[in-house]
Amino acid sequence: MPKSGDDLLRLADAVLLPGFAGTSPPDWLRRRLGDGLAGVVLFSRNIASPAQVAELTAELRAENPAVIVGTDEETGEVTRLEVASGSSRPGAYALGVVDDVELTEALARELGADLAAAGVTIDFAPSADVNSNPDNPVIGLRSFGADPELVSRHTRAFVRGLQSAGVAACAKHFPGHGDTSVDSHHGVPVVADGGIECALRPFREAIAAGARSVMTGHLLVPAYDPDLPATLSPKVLTGLLREELGFDGMIITDGIEMAAVSGPYGIGRASALAIAAGADAICIGGERSDEATAAGVRDAIAAAVMEGVLPEERLADAAARVAALAGWTRSARSRASALLGSGGQIGLVAARRAVRVTRRSAAPVLPVTTAASVVELAPQMNLAIDKGTPWGVGEPLAYLLPGTTVTRLTAGESTGAALEDLLAEAHGRPLVIVVRDVHRFSWQREAATHLLGVRPDAIVVEMGLPERCDLGAVHIATYGSATVCGRAAAEVITGGL
Repeated sequence: MPKSGDDLLRLADAVLLPGFAGTSPPDWLRRRLGDGLAGVVLFSRNIASPAQVAELTAELRAENPAVIVGTDEETGEVTRLEVASGSSRPGAYALGVVDDVELTEALARELGADLAAAGVTIDFAPSADVNSNPDNPVIGLRSFGADPELVSRHTRAFVRGLQSAGVAACAKHFPGHGDTSVDSHHGVPVVADGGIECALRPFREAIAAGARSVMTGHLLVPAYDPDLPATLSPKVLTGLLREELGFDGMIITDGIEMAAVSGPYGIGRASALAIAAGADAICIGGERSDEATAAGVRDAIAAAVMEGVLPEERLADAAARVAALAGWTRSARSRASALLGSGGQIGLVAARRAVRVTRRSAAPVLPVTTAASVVELAPQMNLAIDKGTPWGVGEPLAYLLPGTTVTRLTAGESTGAALEDLLAEAHGRPLVIVVRDVHRFSWQREAATHLLGVRPDAIVVEMGLPERCDLGAVHIATYGSATVCGRAAAEVITGGL
């Protein structure tokens, strides 16, 4: 029997995880949670400290004990809990470089304990993407690497570790965002037909490891569906993920407001089409976090049922899978309650082990024992990375070598005159040049070349993908720009490692 209007709206609410503004729940969110809203997604704007997050999630749980609380805590560049300080754990690529699955599992377990203590029930991690395209603008260091087998074994280890702490893992971005050159925040990436099997391998492993959730990517996969991106495609979500790969957990969309899916359809219609295609939960709010947006999506899903676009049975099935995940998190959190938060050094250990040094000069450049000049070339990062998250080598190096100066330049600031001024200031002092993905940004290459033309004895620290290690008298690759990676690099520069 079809549900009444109010019942249908409640059913639609049972598949939504909106974002919101502020560090405490607004009245509209409390009201909607009390009426059955599935959960929320926390972004940097909601987080001041772990203690504050724990208080926030307790308030949410008071309105709805089954609330799902999700966040993007990947470690490394994409961090939410440590957005103000930078991550104390390196990201996935660094873990892949170390290639110690026991370390990856232990780090994920420690992360899970911290998330559980803060009241987070699902972490939108790990990235199971195989970063086979080094020019990928949105994955890069968020992936464990470019080798499908390596990514598979570390994806499995991360899922095991995280879920042993009672936090649901969410493998993303299905069916694989690594072999793309477009950021789905802005457009529709296309996955080449020949690479899809390699891309799927880590997701098979995540499913085998018992991952409770999978996040869809807003990707066009012509091998399965030449017309609709994966998030909106029954062939990809139902045919491939459910039927072929046998995944029985909760499927959640990437941010539904992203242009790749909302552009052609609008947020509400895209949400309804995603549920009809096989998704169970809609993630909203990276850029849209108001009551009107959340209400509009709910109403659009209910309207799609009334129009016959979305079968009511499919919506009910989606709501049941969301409820099942909520039930698992409550049970798993209780079983894992004896785990403590971090307070350890596993992140620093991992970051130290990931550092790779290439000495290109016979001169004894390292260690540096006197105050240095540090130039950090700062590119504009993708929207998954919070612009306010600290990164770099300058601060930890200044701590080890008092008197060290740090200058950060963006693309528009790295003029010839500015670089000449820096060279003058650095005269007689060790020079450290810090870059991020220098192979992707011509202005970084030009600036580094200018500086090295005068100071061939300079040290270059690459905190992105080290596609080039032929720069500097010494080249140091950290495979990440997290705070802990900067500290590891500073230790290498000063001879501490």
